[in-house]
Amino acid sequence: MTSRDVVVNLSHDTERRMAELVSLAGEFASRIHLSGQDKRINAKSIMGVMTLVSYSGDTITVTADGTDETEAVEAIADFFAC
Repeated sequence: MTSRDVVVNLSHDTERRMAELVSLAGEFASRIHLSGQDKRINAKSIMGVMTLVSYSGDTITVTADGTDETEAVEAIADFFAC
């Protein structure tokens, strides 16, 4: 299992960006979860991602478990840096 804390940097068009996040997470075989605000959600679930309301400056933890976990965590962390 690989984890990394990331600072969210999303300041516009949040709903569209969350759909892009789910699409990105779906490219990986690993199970990917996001944790923050006392919630843990599946990054491949649009409903789950929409319940994790994070704003620019919030810190969340990205966790992946599987064959491509390192790549998945790095890609999701890069997504939140944009």
